[in-house]
This record gives sequence, structure tokens and C-alpha cells, in this order.
Amino acid sequence: MKRILIVGENIIGSPEHRLILEAKGYQPLLLKNMHAAVSLIFEDPPDMLIMEKGFGSDMDSQALLSAVKACLQKTNIPILIVFNENQVLAAIDWKKYPVDDFMIRPFSPESMLARIQLAEARMIRVFDNNPLSKLPGNTSILQAIQHAIDSEENYGVCYIDIDNFKPYNDRYGFSQGDDVILMVARIAVNVIDELAREGSFVGHVGGDDFVFVVREDKVKPVCERILANFDVVRNMFIPVEDLKAGCYMEKDRQGRETIFGLLSLSIAVVITGSHHFKHFGEVSTVASEVKHYVKQKAGSNYMIDRRSQVQA
Repeated sequence: MKRILIVGENIIGSPEHRLILEAKGYQPLLLKNMHAAVSLIFEDPPDMLIMEKGFGSDMDSQALLSAVKACLQKTNIPILIVFNENQVLAAIDWKKYPVDDFMIRPFSPESMLARIQLAEARMIRVFDNNPLSKLPGNTSILQAIQHAIDSEENYGVCYIDIDNFKPYNDRYGFSQGDDVILMVARIAVNVIDELAREGSFVGHVGGDDFVFVVREDKVKPVCERILANFDVVRNMFIPVEDLKAGCYMEKDRQGRETIFGLLSLSIAVVITGSHHFKHFGEVSTVASEVKHYVKQKAGSNYMIDRRSQVQA
């Protein structure tokens, strides 16, 4: 069960409040001592904190919040603060109370549960998003792939990889490398928004890897537009002398001087449908095989794997 540390007086106002929490898989831990609460955070951190505004001294409240924010075992503990209805929210200095949501007493068991679930969902979204591109991260990507697998419609699960990105990073620096990553993210989002908005998804696995999901009939036009736009815009990120040469010399992963081509994109596409795939891991495996082949081609390319449709 998920453990909720509840610090204050009568936050759980009735047996119904406790019952609805326990019925939904939460274990409330009620404490009326700030020092005991801080100790629990350090020794056995809970999954969520609900604290009462005005309970204990401001110093004690700050110590509790600081303990939660410094917790290395669970870095994303949601914090909710409880106010009485006569407290003036406009007077609150939220910098001193870095919480994720608030509740105003009295509140029903259903309202309390909704706030808790909202805080959890918000925290998952925040920590899932890629910090550079702000696109959804791995949790959302896996959910999107599984949704495509489970759908009655056919979807293309498309993996974007920036070719020769590591030597580009080594040559021009991480800052310029980040600019390239952001450029690819914007191109993917803009193209899909224009050509295939309905039912689509764009996510950032990390580094120079992206995933987007579009309906099967949109795969070809979306991939072709992304590659065309990239090949135009990428020249802004490559010096004229390297553009003229069409390549440059850098060290490979083994430290050997190697000639690398200029930046390009490879897109590996796996078509879902016919219930051939059951799990997102199967799609990832096939995509890795396709990416291996498409990256061997010169320049920007995409490749669609249709073996699953043939076998189905």
C-alpha cells in the first residue's frame, strides 16, 4: 500500500476518510509530533505528505518540508497542505511552502481522495517530462506504444535517431548538441501537429532518441516531411567548411580518428495492428532491428517494417 504521512490535528476527520483511503490502496500514517514526522522522513520516507498549515511552529514546518525535499530515497514525494476555511490564501508566501496542492477544511472523503490522486498524477507527469525538450518521457512513451498495440486501428510507432550525433557533440560541444536536439523535437512536433494531430503522440526517450506514434496512413507523409525539414534546417548548425566537405574527422568510441558524415536522421517504423504485438517491449525489439538497417544508409532515411502484417 502507498503510505501517506499525515501531520496535524484531525486532518482525517471521520472514519469514512480513512476507509476510502484504505479501500483505494493507501495507508494513512497519522502523526501529531513534528519531530517524529521529520525522523520518519529520514528513516522510512512515505509516498506522500499531507501537513496542516499552522501546526507546530514555522521553524518545525520548514524543517519538515526541507526533509522531504532533501529525501534521496524518494525524490518525488508529493506534498499537500491543509488550510482552515478562515485562513487567507492570498497571504501565503508559497516560496516558504513549496507544496504541490492544498485542501481547505472541511472536505469530504471523495474530495480528499481526488486531491491525492491529482497530486500523484501531476508528479508523474512532471518527472516523466524530458528536462531539455519538455516532451513526455519514458513512462508516457511506453503507455502510448501500448495504447497503439491495444487499439483496433493500425499505428506506426516511429523511432527517430540522430546519426553521427556523438562525434558532432565532441566536435562542437554539448550546448550546440542540445540545440540540435531541440531542433529535432520542434520539427517532429510541428510536422505531426500539421499533418497528423488526431490520435498522435511525440515523446523524447533521452539524448538524441525520440518516438512518435501516428496512424498508419500518416506514417509516410509525416516521415518524409520530418526528414525534408531536418535536411533544410540542419545546415544552420554546421559550419560552411564542413558543409562543403560533406564530412569531418573526429574520434570514434574507441578513440580512433574516423571520417564521419554530417548530421542526418534515421527513422525506424513498426506498424501495429492485427494483434500481432502484445507488449511494448516487442515493438522496441523490432524497432532496434529496423534502426540497425536504416542507419547503414547514407543521409536521412526512414524504413517501415511490415513483417508483422505479413505474419499476421
